[in-house]
Amino acid sequence: QVQLVESGGGTVQAGGSLTLSCAASGRTFSAYAMGWFRQAPGKERESVAAISWSGGSTYYADSVKGRFTISRDNTKDTVHLQMNSLKPEDTAVYYCAARYGSVWSEAYKYNYWGQGTQVTVSS
Repeated sequence: QVQLVESGGGTVQAGGSLTLSCAASGRTFSAYAMGWFRQAPGKERESVAAISWSGGSTYYADSVKGRFTISRDNTKDTVHLQMNSLKPEDTAVYYCAARYGSVWSEAYKYNYWGQGTQVTVSS
């Protein structure tokens, strides 16, 4: 089992920045690919970014490319999502997820999920 706890959500004005963090525990963190997903009210959960176990491969949704950066620290069992130039359409609950092995963008490939953290971007 892998336990994931997100932090760093909040309310920010459009154009602002936030950094989300996800702390993992329970298994060898460095063996897991990590992903960030989000779900806005009335919408399906969507992939935001993902990173391989080594950090050498990353994926970004087109909607966040150039604005968001995913990173990980395997010495601290954490993964981060730096979000810049935030837009009102980025408002959602953001979830951290883990899967053993290769990195994928699809949510159904991830086995472990955090409880989510709310990000609200005001216009």
